[in-house]
Amino acid sequence: MAELYSKSRTKWACRRGMLELDVLLGPFVDDAYDALSESDKLVFQRLLAEEDPDLFAWFMGHKTCSDAELNTMVKLILDRVRV
Repeated sequence: MAELYSKSRTKWACRRGMLELDVLLGPFVDDAYDALSESDKLVFQRLLAEEDPDLFAWFMGHKTCSDAELNTMVKLILDRVRV
């Protein structure tokens, strides 16, 4: 099993090249990361390994991620933002 990154390292990985992604990912780590299960934290880290243009397209609704786990994480993040 992959080793989980520390929260601070995960927060650092949320710093992207696009402001739109920064304002979604950083606050999610601050507010919701600790409540995720270990498996969901691994999915979130997999999400962070994706390319910025793909993340942007998924979060903006231009495309749907074909990976079901990543797609569920995208929806979870968007739901947290809309609250």
